[in-house]
Amino acid sequence: MNVVLIVIFAVFAVAGLLTLWRIVVGPSILDRAVASDVLLTEVMCVLGAEMAINHHTRSLPIMLVIAAVGVFGSVSIARFVARKDNADR
Repeated sequence: MNVVLIVIFAVFAVAGLLTLWRIVVGPSILDRAVASDVLLTEVMCVLGAEMAINHHTRSLPIMLVIAAVGVFGSVSIARFVARKDNADR
């Protein structure tokens, strides 16, 4: 069981590093926005996996805040890009 947990968290770590790379290098703001959403989702998955492994629900409020930040961030970036796109026309 410990080997499986190590492999799972190693995969999450690699995915997180690749996502951070896309946030830093991403050629456009939309690439960075999608990568930040993916990073927030990965953090939520790690918290959910930790809750399932340790049989508790103490991290649920944190997951709720992370989900809200992701939604509001995505909406604000979409509105910003849409406004910028309309200004170019």
